[in-house]
Amino acid sequence: MAYEPSDRTDADDGADALALKILVAGGFGVGKTTLVGSVSEIRPLRTEETLSRAGELVDDTGGVDRKTTTTVAMDFGRITIRAGLSLYLFGTPGQDRFWFLWDELSQGALGAVVLADTRRLEDCFPAVDYFEHRKIPFVVAVNCFEGARSYREQEVSRALDLDQGTPVVLCDARDRDSGKEVLVRVVEYAGRMHTARHLDTVG
Repeated sequence: MAYEPSDRTDADDGADALALKILVAGGFGVGKTTLVGSVSEIRPLRTEETLSRAGELVDDTGGVDRKTTTTVAMDFGRITIRAGLSLYLFGTPGQDRFWFLWDELSQGALGAVVLADTRRLEDCFPAVDYFEHRKIPFVVAVNCFEGARSYREQEVSRALDLDQGTPVVLCDARDRDSGKEVLVRVVEYAGRMHTARHLDTVG
């Protein structure tokens, strides 16, 4: 399990605090920046730029016509899940031309959230493939946009051909409590996966 100790605080009761790294990935315009911003207890670091005419020619903006900015490096935020446990959130850029950043951002990550939009479900396939091939535990979080057709978790899992046991949850990226529940699921699932792998290596 990837973690690193951070500074102690009175709230930690003398125990070393854990800071776990979680990636937030998904297609263009799916709500990654929104999710990081809604749950972060610090002012999130954003590397957004206004969409240019040139960018519109290479980015598929279908279904997200009102989007005016795009992440060009990463989003960063932090949330304390409980005393002594914090998550560092790294939102990845969604466009193909920025994927060279993913390998750097994924170093030391405990797990990941793959945000999905059922109107553009195919956009999250690259993120699913990326984490599956690198054996990084992930949860698929369906961002429930207004006006989008609703699907059950099992339907999304089948449509994405996910490995058995990969969690699918419904969420609202704008809502802090909803986003926090997604992150708790990621930590729990990734913890189980890392523990199982460790037992396999020593068994």
